[in-house]
Amino acid sequence: MHTAPYARPTARMVEALEDVSAATACAKLHQMGITRTFIDGPVPLHREPDVKITGGAVTLQFLPRREDVFNGAEQEDAERDTALWGVLESIRPGDVLVVSAHGSHFTGCLGDMLVRYFKLRGGAGIVVDGRVRDAARVRALGVPIWCTGVTPHYASQTELFPAAFNVPVGVGGTLVTPGDLIVADEDGAVVVPQHSAIPLADDALLHQDREAFARRRLDEGGILSDYYPLTGEGLEEYLASRQPAT
Repeated sequence: MHTAPYARPTARMVEALEDVSAATACAKLHQMGITRTFIDGPVPLHREPDVKITGGAVTLQFLPRREDVFNGAEQEDAERDTALWGVLESIRPGDVLVVSAHGSHFTGCLGDMLVRYFKLRGGAGIVVDGRVRDAARVRALGVPIWCTGVTPHYASQTELFPAAFNVPVGVGGTLVTPGDLIVADEDGAVVVPQHSAIPLADDALLHQDREAFARRRLDEGGILSDYYPLTGEGLEEYLASRQPAT
C-alpha cells in the first residue's frame, strides 16, 4: 500500500466552483490550454436532474492482480489490509473519492458497507472508472456516484486489486492527482487543477450569466445567430442590461 502527502484544496477554491457546471469548467479549461480534463466513462448512478458535486480528489488505484503480490486467497477478508480500507479511513468531509479501475466490467470497487462508511465520514461523492455493487442499497444511501455500471463482484474477486491511494491515477483517459478539484454533474466529471480554480470560476460565472441572458432572448423569439455565441450587438445588449438603472 502506497500513499503520499498532498494539499487538499482550500474552502475558497471549492466554494468558487460550486455554481460552475462540468460543461463550463471543461470549456474554460480548454481555453486555458488544459484539454484533457473530462473523465470519460463514468455516468451518474442516480439520475436526479440536480445531481452535482464539487470537492477535492482523494485517489484510489486498482492494478492488475498477480498471485505472488495479491492472490485473494482470503477473499474479502484480505481487502481490509489494502489501500481500499486505507483510503476510506482517510476521507474527510467534502472529499471526492476518485477510483482508477481501468474501466473493468467485473470489479465492484465499492459496495453498500464501504459507501455507507464513506458517507459517515462526510465524503461529497465518488467517481469510479469501473463498477459498483449492491446497487439498490447504494442508491438508497444517497451518495452521488459516477460509475460505468454495476456488477455482483466484490473489489478483489476478479482481475484487479486495490494497490495504492493518494497517488496520481489515470481515470477515464485523464490524469487525476490528489488534491485536484472535481466538478461533476449530469454531463459527467471534470478535473480542475488547484491553480486554475479561482480564475476559472471568475470567468465561468460570467460565461454562465451571459448564457442565461442569451437563453432568455432565444425563449422570447430571438435569432440564434444574434445571441449565440453572444458577440456583437447581442453582447452590447447584454452589457447594457447589466448597467444599473438611473
